[in-house]
Amino acid sequence: MINIFKNVKLAEKIVSHVANRTPLMASRTLDSLVSAKRVIVKCENFQRTGSFKFRGAWNCISHIPTQERKYGIIAHSSGNFAQAVALVAKILHIKATIVMPNNATPSKIAATRGYGAEVVLCGNQPGDRDKISTELIEQYDYKLIHPFDDLNVIFGAGTTAYEFIKNYSSIDLLLLPVGGGGLISGCSIAAKGLDPRIKVIGIEPKNADDTFRSFQLGKRVPVENPNTIADGLRTSVGELTFPIIQEFVDDIITVTEEQIIDAMKFYWERMKLVVEPSGAVPLAGLLFGAIDPSLIKGKKIGLIISGGNIDLTDFFSLLKQKHTKTKVN
Repeated sequence: MINIFKNVKLAEKIVSHVANRTPLMASRTLDSLVSAKRVIVKCENFQRTGSFKFRGAWNCISHIPTQERKYGIIAHSSGNFAQAVALVAKILHIKATIVMPNNATPSKIAATRGYGAEVVLCGNQPGDRDKISTELIEQYDYKLIHPFDDLNVIFGAGTTAYEFIKNYSSIDLLLLPVGGGGLISGCSIAAKGLDPRIKVIGIEPKNADDTFRSFQLGKRVPVENPNTIADGLRTSVGELTFPIIQEFVDDIITVTEEQIIDAMKFYWERMKLVVEPSGAVPLAGLLFGAIDPSLIKGKKIGLIISGGNIDLTDFFSLLKQKHTKTKVN
């Protein structure tokens, strides 16, 4: 435990000089709704590239020897890690190729290209990303940067909670979203390393509940074709992340699609925060999930918003259409 926590502290030194120190926010309305002493939200939607993924990407790529960077790097991602790797590569002057599924959010594809990376689109089935990435690595000798199943990515992600707890002092409960498990793995190491009292609970979409089922069974159960609005959480929990989750995470619970949307609505309306579905999942767990009330009532609770990259094209198109109709009428 001590040795693995040292890796998060080292990552903090590497990441802190380049990543944004993201703000902490609170809502008295939210405190009252859940009867908490205080609910504090760590806003990684204000991180560079709009998500916590920048932390892990920077820490991981910083560890790659210069000689191994010369042919370029490759990553596969539905969006947030893609943007993070693209920006880090741009800053460090490394060629980046990103494999993204065809159903990735258009704005995330555009942003990844905007940071200078080459985007290669692939199918949407499990294994499609790995297949294309492997083929490109064999052809061009790229260095693979895995979005979550890499220890340096995990330790980098853990700086989110490390920075949070160091800046706010103590919390009693930490709630995080779960997809591949990189964020909750790193953050649970950080939280338990700083204060073993802290309870860590992962929140997962019910429509992509592989980590929940794996946690219950004690072995990895991959998800198949998950259909959830939380596109960043569609990936199955990783081989490296799952054992860490088993050791440092206290529980995994699930929430419905409707609950995720209601949590987004609360953030947008009551806290004026633009949060993507994956980032709203922890709040959905707090508001609607099966968390023991004794862990919430009168307690200090930390939530991590993992990102804020959501495509608002349809929303603004509807507003324009409505405004145009009003003027015509």
